[in-house]
Amino acid sequence: MKKRIVGFALFFITIFTSLHAQQTINQEKSVIDFQITGGGIFKVKGTFTGMQGDFNLNSNALENANFDICVDAASINTKNKKRDDHLRSSDFLDIEKFKNICFVSSAVTKTENGFKTIGNLTIHGVTKIVEIPFTFTNNTFVGHLTVNRFDYNIGDDFSTIRVGKEATVTITCIIN
Repeated sequence: MKKRIVGFALFFITIFTSLHAQQTINQEKSVIDFQITGGGIFKVKGTFTGMQGDFNLNSNALENANFDICVDAASINTKNKKRDDHLRSSDFLDIEKFKNICFVSSAVTKTENGFKTIGNLTIHGVTKIVEIPFTFTNNTFVGHLTVNRFDYNIGDDFSTIRVGKEATVTITCIIN
């Protein structure tokens, strides 16, 4: 009888862990917000949508946590069609060549204020290691980072001088 109870408990833990790992991103509600200086004097705010990929996070088993998530670069929206078209062009994101912006984690750890993930961020065909501090409550991942567009060869000093070099980014990923 004791073996049967232990066997059932192990079976239940295995099923629960498997189900918990199969997390689905809510593509309708998940968004990447960014803000960057425009014209040298004002802030341009925008979003990327269409987030998809693998999101696996169990705060009790961080050694198994991983993220492999992309957004469609063409989904950029600053509420200005002319600006958005220019941002999609070869002057900036060059969406014809570089369709997605992706992050693949290499580690997830607990911090004093939540969590941190380290991994590869690929934008405009350039991959850099980044660190994203984040919280995860009520099935909602909220992470923050700063991205220097020159690190990813987005624009140049001369023709895009009126655009700031660093964007502040907030990632909100809602899990179903």
